[in-house]
Amino acid sequence: MKHIRMLLACAVVLFGMSIAGPVFADKNAGPEKAVVSSININTADVKELAKVLINIGEVKAGAIVKHREEHGPFTSKEQLLNVKGIGAGTVKKNKALITL
Repeated sequence: MKHIRMLLACAVVLFGMSIAGPVFADKNAGPEKAVVSSININTADVKELAKVLINIGEVKAGAIVKHREEHGPFTSKEQLLNVKGIGAGTVKKNKALITL
């Protein structure tokens, strides 16, 4: 019985390691593959906003920059709702990525 438990424990360890083994970054990945954890919507340019934010392409990113230039810096993340083409769902998806 002791040997069976030992054998099962080894199998679980080996099987678990094959599923949840270490994850390595791509050695050849350049800055374009870097993961960004946040972006400042008051300082980022159009390309940065479009690259980082979910469901934000260059057109909407341009609208964000234009709104910022016309109305001053954003003081809350919810102010993105005042930008044409950006709804509550988009703000919610990006809330964790946005800094002010």
